[in-house]
Amino acid sequence: MELTRSGAVAEIALQAGPLNLVTKPLLRSLNAALATLAGDAQVRCVILHGGTGRAFCAGSDIKEFAHLRENASEEKILFEDMVLRRLARLPAPTIAALDGPALGGGLELALACDLRVARVGIALGLTECRLGGLAGSGAVRLARLVGPARAKEMLFTGEVVDADQALAWGVVNRIARDGSALDAARAWAGVIADRGPLSNRLGKQLVDAALDEPLEGALSRSTVSQQAIFDSDDLREGMRAFFDKRTPVFRGS
Repeated sequence: MELTRSGAVAEIALQAGPLNLVTKPLLRSLNAALATLAGDAQVRCVILHGGTGRAFCAGSDIKEFAHLRENASEEKILFEDMVLRRLARLPAPTIAALDGPALGGGLELALACDLRVARVGIALGLTECRLGGLAGSGAVRLARLVGPARAKEMLFTGEVVDADQALAWGVVNRIARDGSALDAARAWAGVIADRGPLSNRLGKQLVDAALDEPLEGALSRSTVSQQAIFDSDDLREGMRAFFDKRTPVFRGS
């Protein structure tokens, strides 16, 4: 795992061999990187990518399954779920840059990010059922993203989709047709990092609340968030910059 910073944008490169298989060491390393980023208020966008691997992530290391049965929750499921939840709950917006296949647990990693950009021609799929396995968190997150019918199709068949079909279904937000997905993600992250960081963090919370909470609760959260924006120095700066016809310099407060 490699964690780097460029200004307000952080990058996590999986760097776990050519296939970036999901193993305990990879999860421990990712968990440590996420813990570092969660406490860094200067980070305004995070990119997760496959580093030098052929795949973004080709899923779990099947060799680890041999000793798992009744102890699977203790040895794998709970820890993996915790790491994915930590990724999903990062305060800053997150982008998965997919320059290689994202399969099984690899797609589950990408689905835990806020946004996804895929290089043209790559394969994506929740392929666990081919082995008699199950994409647990992937089933939930994919259904919320694309609806139950398409999620069930991908889950029940284990078939992969290409980037264009993934875009049409809403699995990914954008396709990188010229250049790499990482380059496209960096350009996209630069735009996000230039926007109001407090606005983006609160906006992320509200979108998540729209899925997780009853309508009235989410709308009450919206009211509180709006007041926080009007209390902020960022809004004052944005207003001054608008009238001065210059680019605002936001501080996230």
